[in-house]
Amino acid sequence: MKKTKLLVEHTYDFELLGLVSPVKDYKMAWLINRDLQLDLVQWEDLELEFMTAPTLKISQYFLSLPHGFVQLLKNKALNSTNQVAYLVPELKSMDYFLLLQDETFQISINTFANQLAKNPFIQNVMKLDVNKLKSKENLLTY
Repeated sequence: MKKTKLLVEHTYDFELLGLVSPVKDYKMAWLINRDLQLDLVQWEDLELEFMTAPTLKISQYFLSLPHGFVQLLKNKALNSTNQVAYLVPELKSMDYFLLLQDETFQISINTFANQLAKNPFIQNVMKLDVNKLKSKENLLTY
């Protein structure tokens, strides 16, 4: 019998900022809301199940836009065995990821980066290329 494989190609149609900051996730969401005039709201924790590793719960904040979204994800979390795990393990130095998808191009990731870099609670802001990340599939939350 002939076997058929299903190959799925994901589209990464969002831009990504990496943030370094020692503040808690709810304070980070508040800072972003204040600095960028957004209204990020805490959503249910994102649960990732891996084939070879324990389940990982990631804190997330979300804002739905008419033609896109803004999402804040915490990189570091405790997995189901209470060990430290990362959403994107190759970027352990990043504390948070800010995903931005705006099909109308009214929101600029560079403007976001410049505004957040002025905040004294945020130590570093980096624009990241999603396609160069090895664990980029972990950022797909739909």
